[in-house]
Amino acid sequence: MKILILGHKGMLGHELADELEGDHELILWDRDQIDISNREDVMKKIGELEPDVVVNAAAYTAVDKAESEKDLAYKVNGCAVGFLSTICKEINALFVHFSTDYVFDGENHLGYKEDHPYKPINIYGKSKALGEKMILDIEPRYYIIRTSWLFGKYGKNFVETMLRIANEGKDLKVVNDQFGSPTYAKDFAKKVSELIESHKPFGIYHITNSESCNWYEFALKIFEFSGLNPNVQPVTSESRALGTTSSERPTYSMLINTKLSLMRPWEEALKDYLIETGKIVK
Repeated sequence: MKILILGHKGMLGHELADELEGDHELILWDRDQIDISNREDVMKKIGELEPDVVVNAAAYTAVDKAESEKDLAYKVNGCAVGFLSTICKEINALFVHFSTDYVFDGENHLGYKEDHPYKPINIYGKSKALGEKMILDIEPRYYIIRTSWLFGKYGKNFVETMLRIANEGKDLKVVNDQFGSPTYAKDFAKKVSELIESHKPFGIYHITNSESCNWYEFALKIFEFSGLNPNVQPVTSESRALGTTSSERPTYSMLINTKLSLMRPWEEALKDYLIETGKIVK
């Protein structure tokens, strides 16, 4: 297949390119090649390219900044997705779009299935929910794939932040009342590749590593595997947010997968990531 990956310089774009390379004809575009928030640019460039699959790994992901950059968040995560959906429908391309656990309010401690109603509590989540709704309204051939708490070797992430602060000898305070499923971007990309090639029914899918934890538990496991012993204290979201501009976060954002085979536990994936990136030795 001819597969166009948008946002190929980001964590997801990199991993997807690595996973799909060799089996398909890949076209890798980023902001230098296309402005996905410009309808004319999208319609002309993708229309001329005529890919079989368009993978949208581009997004506005600055959760806190979105509160003050509302228009930009909606433009990239909402309107642009509508433009991409429209051109994919016109050329009959499969549209693969990535979304987030933040489209939910986080009040359900059991987690969220694929068909659970939207109820985002911050601008980032609202902008991502708008993008999903655009796809559902326009109805191209599509996979909306939600994931959570991504970490990987191609970008900034929680694992790298924890290791950096610990290696600087600083104390850490990590929230212990937000729960989700850490997901290794390499595992995620492999599962997305399988879905693209599977001819499964179009719709919404949840892909994360299995099992869940809170951010504090995630941090402790990072330090356990890496052999570090920093001073790390658990704190509540409320106390952590005091004096900052942090947006509200969902408390329970576990994504329940009812459609695909389960991926390996996040702890196993984390250990492999740390080995593969040289943070620990087997």
